[in-house]
Amino acid sequence: MRINISNIISPIQIVLISLFIFVISFLIFKSVHVKSIQSKSNDNHLFLDSNYLENFISKQDSIIKYHSEYFDFYTQRNFKFAWFDTNGMTLQAHNFYNLQNELITNLDDSSIYNTQLQYLYERLLENIDSKKGIKDSITKKVELLLTGQYFRYATKTYHGSELNASQLGWYIPRKKLNIIEILDSLVDGRGTNTKREEPINRQYRLLEKQLAKYQNLQNNFKWDSIKVNCTYKIGDSSSVLPIIKNRLFLLGDYKELDTSIQFNPSMVLAVKNFQHRFGLPETGKIGSLTTKKLNISLQKLITKILINMERARWMPSDTSMKDRIVVNIPEYKLRVYDSGKYSFSMPVIVGTEAHNTVIFSENIRYIVFSPYWNVPTSITKNEVMPAMNRNRNYLTKHNMEVVKYNGQIPEIRQKPGLNNALGKVKFLFPNKYNIYLHDTPNKDAFLNSKRSFSHGCIRIGNPSGLAKFLLRRQPIYTADSILSLMNQTKEIWVDAKPHVQVIIKYFTAWVDVSGTINFREDIYGLDKKMQEKLIDIN
Repeated sequence: MRINISNIISPIQIVLISLFIFVISFLIFKSVHVKSIQSKSNDNHLFLDSNYLENFISKQDSIIKYHSEYFDFYTQRNFKFAWFDTNGMTLQAHNFYNLQNELITNLDDSSIYNTQLQYLYERLLENIDSKKGIKDSITKKVELLLTGQYFRYATKTYHGSELNASQLGWYIPRKKLNIIEILDSLVDGRGTNTKREEPINRQYRLLEKQLAKYQNLQNNFKWDSIKVNCTYKIGDSSSVLPIIKNRLFLLGDYKELDTSIQFNPSMVLAVKNFQHRFGLPETGKIGSLTTKKLNISLQKLITKILINMERARWMPSDTSMKDRIVVNIPEYKLRVYDSGKYSFSMPVIVGTEAHNTVIFSENIRYIVFSPYWNVPTSITKNEVMPAMNRNRNYLTKHNMEVVKYNGQIPEIRQKPGLNNALGKVKFLFPNKYNIYLHDTPNKDAFLNSKRSFSHGCIRIGNPSGLAKFLLRRQPIYTADSILSLMNQTKEIWVDAKPHVQVIIKYFTAWVDVSGTINFREDIYGLDKKMQEKLIDIN
């Protein structure tokens, strides 16, 4: 019996069946093709055995503490090699090997030196050069040694020593570091320029460059003490001036080598530049104070650079585009950053060594215009009460009043006015140290080159400028309204929105925006304490 299929299946159904068969065929082909591509891509990878990894780590004293980091790193990679593929060692491996050698050489620090890694790495290169076969066991060892070396390198460079920073009064939170994420980014090629991708404050690398310069000076030049018996100024002549000029030339302050005995205009500029870098009055003259700084040994300057490189490791990276206010205590300076970019600066007065300004960070929340000054109890006891006993009109004379008594001790505040100790405005970032920024009626104090004579709070040289910056996104606060608020008879609180971070730091060596290194005195003795602790750790 003959069956006519057209009587059973319609033309539309035939088209649909044909389309279905085509789609199924295409999906099968695509699946096979993708598997083929994946197979080819996987052919370029090498893989570790977890048991081998465990046994290797357990025998390596220098890296056993990174046991969990090892397994976290390789587990997320499905135990795929990081530094090798079937073509041999990757470019990232060679780059990192050279980078860790730079650290050892530049810092003259052998604490992360790995003899076994160097030996096996050189054997690999020799075998590659001579086109000899490379044993699988050597490849595995170098793979794991490089990973462990990276953990050590990253900890040393990005995190710093295990020194307890709070023992030195440093309460800025140390940055969090995910060395596994950083390493994974590096070996997979997302961080091909190793230094550019580093999670580190840029001051570290800037100081590192200066360190190399000063080490070169120490290795290649004599640094004898220069004897100066008088003050030299422009127009003077002396046989000692060529020696001073040479010193300034080596340090980078004198732009051209000058062997004349004349104190010429070029020398004035060089001397002022040197004085600026060391925080001295910029007189352009060579006196005892400038000579003393010129005679600081290179080793002392190198040590100061190393100490501040350690501090730079503690600091958060400075790539944020947020507003921030940064005070550097030894520099006596406050800098304002608008959306991450430097905007302006002003001089500051900080605490004495006995009443030092604390190193920490917090957010400015309030601006208090025409503030009362609530006299601290210690000042009331030691200064105000004895003065009151000598002069019954002392409080009236100083625009003060008694708020209440706590037993026999009066609680005193100074009313707003021209002579208020806090000036016309203060900036509050609530903290347990009771430190804040404020104006001062004594503007002449900012003319001093050394300005560490407050009770801990920070007096600022341009309070109205800072107020304008903090309130610039609130249109109701104009320059005129801010001036008016600063001259009221009662204090007025304003919410500083958005809240801006204040970082109070302590750097005695740093590189400025022009690429010039600056040095300052260790006014709180923290360099000395850190040096002693770092020696103990190492």
